[in-house]
Order: sequence, then C-alpha cells, then structure tokens
Amino acid sequence: MDTINRSSPEYITQSVLQLVQRARTAQCLFSTFDQQRIDQAVLAVGWAIMEPERNRQLAELAVADTGLGNVPDKIRKNHRKTLGLLRDLDGVKSTGIIRCDANSGITEIARAAGVVAAITPSTNPGATPANKIINAIKCGNAIIVAPSPKGAGTSRLLLQFIHAEFDRIGVPRDLVQMLPEPISKAATATLMQHADLVVATGSQANVRMAHTSGTPAFGVGAGNVTVIVDESADLKAAASLIRQSKTFDNATSCSSENSVIIDASVYDAMLAALTDEGGLMLDDQDKQRLQDLMWHDGKLSAVFSGKDAAQMMQVAQIGDTQTPAAPRFLMVEETGFGSKHPFSGEKLAPVLTVYKASDFADAKRIASSIYDYMGAGHSVGLHTTQTERAQDLGMTLPVSRVIVNQAHCFATGGNFDNGLPFSLSMGCGTWGGNSFSDNMNYRHYMNITRVVQTIAATEPQAETIFADYLEKFHRA
Repeated sequence: MDTINRSSPEYITQSVLQLVQRARTAQCLFSTFDQQRIDQAVLAVGWAIMEPERNRQLAELAVADTGLGNVPDKIRKNHRKTLGLLRDLDGVKSTGIIRCDANSGITEIARAAGVVAAITPSTNPGATPANKIINAIKCGNAIIVAPSPKGAGTSRLLLQFIHAEFDRIGVPRDLVQMLPEPISKAATATLMQHADLVVATGSQANVRMAHTSGTPAFGVGAGNVTVIVDESADLKAAASLIRQSKTFDNATSCSSENSVIIDASVYDAMLAALTDEGGLMLDDQDKQRLQDLMWHDGKLSAVFSGKDAAQMMQVAQIGDTQTPAAPRFLMVEETGFGSKHPFSGEKLAPVLTVYKASDFADAKRIASSIYDYMGAGHSVGLHTTQTERAQDLGMTLPVSRVIVNQAHCFATGGNFDNGLPFSLSMGCGTWGGNSFSDNMNYRHYMNITRVVQTIAATEPQAETIFADYLEKFHRA
C-alpha cells in the first residue's frame, strides 16, 4: 500500500491549491452578500474571540503552546484590540458604492481583493489572526491563515469558534481557513504565491518572503521602540506609563518600549520613579550575565522571550527572586549602539535599556543611532510638557508615529483615547522596508474602482502657473 508523503513539494502544493480553490468558491458566494450580511459576519468573528469563555480558552492555550506572555494580558489584548477594531468598522461602507463626489465627477466602488494569505506571529496567536480576519471579511474577501507553528493550536481553536458562529448566520466556513498542521515554510510560501493578497506580521524572514512571493503584499517592519523623557516631563506619570507598557504581556508587543532616553537633569529622579514602579537596575556583572544568556552568536535567544522579570532573574541567577518585592521589569544602562551593544536592540522581554542624554538634541541623536541599528520606521515615544517637540521628532526621526505622553504598546496600535486605527500590524514606511506607513486597516484589504464622469474643465493658463517663478528667476 502506498503511503502519502505529506512533506513532499507535490503534496504540499496540491493541499494548498485545494484550500485556495475552496476559498475562492466561498468568496464567490460571499460576494453576493450585502453590507448588512457582511457586517453580521464581521460581528460573528468578533464574538468568536471576545465571548469571555472563548477568550479565556484562547489566552490559556496561547500561553501554554508558545510560552510567551501571560494569560490575563492575553485576555485583555484579545478583548480590547477586537472591540476597538469593531468600533472603527461600525457603520463603515465597504462594498458597492462607498463615495460619490459631484465636484470631481468620481464615484468610488469598493471591490474585494479576493483570497488573502494572512501570516501571523506566535506573540499574538489569537488577536492578530482575528484582526486580519475581521478586516478581510469586512471587505468581502476570503482569508487563509498561515500561523507560526507554535501558535497554530490557538489559531485552529479560533477558527473552530468562528465556524460555529458562521453556522449560526449562514456564512460558508471556507471563507476562513488555515494551513493544515504541521505548519511549514514550504506551505506558507506556496499559499503566498497563489493568494491574491498577502498581509504578513511577524518575523522579518516571513515579511521578506511575502515581499518576494510575486503576490501583492503588505509586510511590517521590525520593532525596537525607544522613548524620550525630557526635563519637563511629569516623571511619576511617565514612569507609570512606561511600566504599564513594558510589562504588558511580558513585553511581547513590537510596540513595547525597548529603550528609554532620559535628560541628564532629571536622570536620577526618573530612575527613582522607574524603581518605584518596580524596575530593578542591574549592575555591570548582572548585565553581562544577562546579555550572555539573551544573545547567542549575535542573535536574540528565545530563552527569555515573553517571560516575566522573576523568571528571567531565576534563570540568569540574578538577585533573590524569593522576596515579595520581585521586580516587574529589569533595567540596564547603556551608552553604545549596534551588534556590539545588543541591549540597544529589540528584546521581546521586560528589559528596559536606559540612556542618558545631555539635552533634547542629544536625545534625538541617541534615538537616531538606535534606529540606525534596529527599528527604523516604527515609532518613538515622548514624555514632555513641551508638546511642540513631538513635531520636531516627526520632522527629523525615521519613524511613522510619535506617541506623546502615552503607554506606548497600547497607544501605537490604536487606543480608545487616540485616533489611530486599532491594529496589531504597524507599517514602517520605506525606513522599515515597507510600502506603507500607517496602521494596517480595512482599507489595505480592498480594491477601489473609480467611475469617472466629465466635469467643467479647469485648465489653467501656463502664464499663470509660471508667473511667480519667471518673475523671480527669469527677469531680464
């Protein structure tokens, strides 16, 4: 009897093509749905992850399978990120005619992209797939999730919950699928090649694969956020916000602060405020011990990724983790940048690198040096009462977002008290090797057809256009 070689290129290709074909069939049926029925499907996906018992199951499975983060914060993330996205999409037209402009004579018609390949990370194996699925469904697409191997179980459970809701409202299950386990790079690559659109969040290796797949792709850049605390900042408030962000889900967010740059005039006071918030500054010996364990051959090890500070101290044999005052996060002082100073890079752990700046100009120099090494295009934080400095950072640093007086990991992906779209995928512009610099949202999941009518002509005279230029530079 012949045995099936499930790892053979032929079998993988055939399996993925079958998924894509089923998705196309489901999407063809879904294309007949009106806005009301599409929005019902969106809410079905939202309820699949937000229903409290399901949310708890997904969070527990995510932590158990990946070893990243913690259950309470995963529950909070699944709830808030999905609720915020549903708020953003409430009442938004995403099919048929979405805009008519009599002045320009242009009518815009929203059209589905088709079959979306969604590449999702192990750091958010519930929230990120749900976000991508909701955006894709809102725009009339089918979607196939390619999760990280560690996050596959969580994604599979999420899809079971989604399909149960789809059965209730008469939506075809094949509208939302995932690659069969075990998840392989070959299957993910094949899916990218045969989908109509790729949306990739996660490792830069996956993002590069998306960009070279031959399929239109949105991929995100690397995180390595830094935050500046200037001499005018409310230090207690800044320390509290940084702690909240740095410790949330054990710093697995790409938007978690990796470094803080403190003005010299408030350096000691800010360190004291961070210590009051549960930070522990390591001495040189403990810093070196931690560095030797966190990086191997210049690459970040997974041994501490998504672990809390107490676990890190125990493994690294730093301090006494049995005391009631176990720290919430660790701090290390740094002056350099680059591979020889690995704490200047992303850590995916509750470790905050601390720099001292002589003044605001020096703080910008340090931030620029950090981004020259890692994280260009993502975002920078600023704690200040001189809010005009935010525009200065926006004009000079290679970042797509300047987050002012906020907990960075909550604010960057959209929050209920700022205007950014709720998202778990941050475009980093050309600085980060991306084709977009905003938060990935539903507009990235649709095509727009424009019907163009004639309007009254508005052709100017060349003499009018060039009048000032000629007067200034071509006077006899």
